[in-house]
Amino acid sequence: MRTHYCGEVNASHVDQIVTLCGWNHRRRDHGGVIFIDLRDREGLAQVVCDPDRPDMFKIAEDVRNEFVLRVTGKVRRRPAGTENPNLASGEIEILCHELGVLNAAVTPPFQLDEENLSENVRLTHRVIDLRRPQMQKNLMLRYKVAMAFRRFLDDQGFIDIETPMLTKSTPEGARDYLVPSRVHPGQFFALPQSPQLFKQLLMVAGYDRYYQITKCFRDEDLRADRQPEFTQVDIETSFLGEEQITALMEEMIRSVFRQALSVDLPNPFPRISHTEAMSRYGSDKPDLRVTLELTEVTDAVADVAFKVFSGPATSGGRVAALRVPGGASLTRGEIDGYTEFVKIYGAKGLAYIKVNDASKLNEEGLQSPIVKNLHETALKTIIERTGAQSGDLIFFGADKTKVVNDALGALRSKIGHEKGYVDGSAWRPLWVVDFPMFEYDEENKRWAACHHPFTSPKDGHEALMATDPGKCLAKAYDLALNGWEMGGGSVRIHRAEVQEKVFQALGISPEEQQAKFGFLLDALKYGAPPHGGLAFGLDRIVTMMAGADSIRDVIAFPKTQRAQCLLTDAPSNVDEKQLRELHIRLRQKVETQVEVSKG
Repeated sequence: MRTHYCGEVNASHVDQIVTLCGWNHRRRDHGGVIFIDLRDREGLAQVVCDPDRPDMFKIAEDVRNEFVLRVTGKVRRRPAGTENPNLASGEIEILCHELGVLNAAVTPPFQLDEENLSENVRLTHRVIDLRRPQMQKNLMLRYKVAMAFRRFLDDQGFIDIETPMLTKSTPEGARDYLVPSRVHPGQFFALPQSPQLFKQLLMVAGYDRYYQITKCFRDEDLRADRQPEFTQVDIETSFLGEEQITALMEEMIRSVFRQALSVDLPNPFPRISHTEAMSRYGSDKPDLRVTLELTEVTDAVADVAFKVFSGPATSGGRVAALRVPGGASLTRGEIDGYTEFVKIYGAKGLAYIKVNDASKLNEEGLQSPIVKNLHETALKTIIERTGAQSGDLIFFGADKTKVVNDALGALRSKIGHEKGYVDGSAWRPLWVVDFPMFEYDEENKRWAACHHPFTSPKDGHEALMATDPGKCLAKAYDLALNGWEMGGGSVRIHRAEVQEKVFQALGISPEEQQAKFGFLLDALKYGAPPHGGLAFGLDRIVTMMAGADSIRDVIAFPKTQRAQCLLTDAPSNVDEKQLRELHIRLRQKVETQVEVSKG
């Protein structure tokens, strides 16, 4: 029906007859001559409808926004001074010979160039929203990124293998989405949180290099960078160690950015340990564009009179300082605003010292309600370690280590971007390595896996799993970029006896091991090769590349933060017949609950 896309017609086509199909983006009547901006996925083309052709002109007069049109005409240069440098077709226009309406359209709920649309309106009318140039650009970018991943992995000998969407519910950290079985009453499938176990089984099966761009499902609270269903680039390989895997993946990410954005990322990516990342940045995915860093002062304030500091310092917590150069100029209102901000992360408050004169370690040189409760030795150590100068401000976090890291880590990023403490780099990737194998779950009073229970311990750390799990490090690695986690992975456990020890450290009984993971443990006994891998969040990567605020802007049909699809009105009720077939009965209480009928 057409010879070209609208956005492809340019000066090289002058004097050619072309046929275009698309939507009427805008219609303008200039005193007898009608201009139509015809739009398709590749861009816009200006169509000129001259009254010299009455039949065609009559059709043009009746065209309205979003009518689907077919245009045949001759390409000519625009008159001098009317070119549009922002369009690929900006040098030319099409003098219309034939115009056909392929389909009319009712008035759309909003104009495609309308700004400040609420997200609810956009998601309710997602089909119209997806016509907007920015959304089309985002989804085309997503396609380019996915293809760049595929090309690299194909060239490196990886093969695309699908894994099941209906699988077994296993404890992997987040809550599973469950699917009731009609054939097996009272039993459930789970939608996969990731293909983790299956890709390990593929390595045991000898496929050596696997990848898949696949959907994963987690029933958890949502935010800007989360969806109940998300897409990851899942990768696994055999006979490569930690350094070799990260080097290959680093090469892949550089290739993807080069192909999709024409951007050359730094080579090589810096590498820091998890311990260093938390100490300096308060985050395991730090934004290295921000030049501010945290400073450890726990030991310096252990004996001060100020219990807010000495309490955590002597009970296993952390006291850290964040120096803000020139920050003494911050107003009281700004400091109060930052105090409210850190409370989001569990902090009870935000102590500070304004350094008016760094040479005077007293209330004359240091302005703060807490100075009188800190002895001179502590103040001297704080000033020296932070490198504070006259005119600076020092913020403090004092609490449990996690609270301090979360609060000051977020504050570091917020102040850095708000006040311009950034180095100007567009992209700052880094590897974070040497993660702890376990973290202690205070609520359940037991050890939990930091990544997942299939991560291999560092060589020589196997014994620590039984004697001192908190000191056991893992062969785990995350790739962070500009404060976002791009992907994470690990070398996996390939020996059954080591896997059983990890389960023991996690308090998973032999019976539960067999019930939940028996198929994996059995497979590991049949000659499993050393293997490892990594999974990248495709949605997050494209969001960063597109400069979007939310991953919903790079997903065609996303859910809201309440896990709803406003376009299709899902989730929704189902009829009683379907429920009976699934042996499910709904019972109304304070909340709706689902009970599996035993009858």
